[in-house]
Amino acid sequence: MMFRRAALLAGIAGFSLGAAPASGPVDILIRGGTIYTGDAAPFVGDVAISGDRIRALGRGLKLPARKTIDARGLVVAPGFIDPHTHAGAQLASDDAATRLIPGFLMQGVTTAFIGNDGGGDPDVRTVLARAATKPVGINYAAYVGLDPVRKKVVGEGDRAPTADELAAMKQLVAGAMCQGALGFSTGLFYAPQSFAGKDEIVSLAREAATRGGVYDTHLRDESSYTIGLSAAVDEAIAIGREAGLPVNISHIKALGVDVHGQAPAIIAKIERARAAGKRVTADQYPWSASGTSLVASLVPLWAQDGGRAAMLKRFDDSTLGERLRAGITDNLRRRGTAAALLITEGEHRGRTLAQVAAARGEDPVAAAIAVIRVKDPAVASFNQTEEDIAAFMRRPWVMTGSDASTGHPRSYGSFARKYSEYVVKRQVLTLREFLHRSSTLTADTFRLSGRGRLAPDAYADIVLFDPKHFAEQATYEQPALLAAGVRAVVVNGVLAVDNGTPTGAAAGRALAHTPTPGRCG
Repeated sequence: MMFRRAALLAGIAGFSLGAAPASGPVDILIRGGTIYTGDAAPFVGDVAISGDRIRALGRGLKLPARKTIDARGLVVAPGFIDPHTHAGAQLASDDAATRLIPGFLMQGVTTAFIGNDGGGDPDVRTVLARAATKPVGINYAAYVGLDPVRKKVVGEGDRAPTADELAAMKQLVAGAMCQGALGFSTGLFYAPQSFAGKDEIVSLAREAATRGGVYDTHLRDESSYTIGLSAAVDEAIAIGREAGLPVNISHIKALGVDVHGQAPAIIAKIERARAAGKRVTADQYPWSASGTSLVASLVPLWAQDGGRAAMLKRFDDSTLGERLRAGITDNLRRRGTAAALLITEGEHRGRTLAQVAAARGEDPVAAAIAVIRVKDPAVASFNQTEEDIAAFMRRPWVMTGSDASTGHPRSYGSFARKYSEYVVKRQVLTLREFLHRSSTLTADTFRLSGRGRLAPDAYADIVLFDPKHFAEQATYEQPALLAAGVRAVVVNGVLAVDNGTPTGAAAGRALAHTPTPGRCG
């Protein structure tokens, strides 16, 4: 409430909020920008920063400063918060430059979540502690994920856990929550997570619920692979209801020809749940191609039972050949044919599966199997319609996210593209809506105290960008090009980007979730 009232008052002409230190200058004064606080209407004014906090904002601040940034003509907004990334390896890298995450900073992203899609390491204490010995360029929070928890206890087989195994998995989730995990994440589309039933997920999610966490899920089906998109959304909502915690649907979409046009029905389903008091949100990246692997796209789940070694043995089993080909053929149809699968890493990087098949003189099924035998490469899968993308994007409970992963331009351009394509070009959102859903909504949804707003005493995570030039430059052919138009980024009061150039400052922090009191030994 303090932040909301402060932001509203800041719009009054001549008004200033907060107080500079009694003596000495503030560290940074951002002067003359168009300020979007996250709550109030924008106004032209100034932001003063001391240490890691905003100390004042308003019109015509008369404060001495060690550094003044001329922000005339620029948008000044809360640093963007990315709720779904795969940046954990970059943040843990031995290379200091990699840990700065320039692809995020040059879009204005100051905070990212890791461990999504069920991939979060249950040793959350170590994940968060790395920032002390390996400084990072952005803030990050971490999930505990179903994949490592299930593999550690049950393995990779298609079976339910025993009572003792379930108890061991619950203990891992509970321990991770007490170490600062943001919540419990799943990737139920992916084997072996796909082998977990709803009741198993509910039991594990309750451990996050009792400690104040959230449930973040890659749905069991975003298409028509197994239970279908609609039933998968029902399952996610039911898990949240039965476990008693908020649900966030990762990278919401209608994937593949069988479900194109279903966005309105899915939206109505979610909004009925919200109207009934269920806490359901979603994040979304602004691209028509998803990013996954060739195996996940094409190989039936039954053939993945037991992991890669078991899958390769099935490839060699002549009695399974017809069944395997039929499954892959149907998945190619579902995904929009082999021409819609662009390989983004390895020997065949930059070529579609159709092109690989033509070069090998084989049909796409045989080519896919041959490629997978060597390695399971990442792919960009063109499987969504602009109508569905826009329908989801307009909803006030859908946040901006990147699902940042290697070989896809979403790692370097998602926030910039959402602005350039869906605010400026297509006018799906207003600028204010874009900013709110890229920062404030995310901070509120995941209870990131002191972030996601420009207000006195809030953390100084701030982006300044040129509204005439802010745009993605990354493409599917060149996915690692930095975005254009960001002039400055402040992370915890430190300039991480100055005059359009990264400074090399590593001012990010690990953000540990505080578990519910009394729920951790």
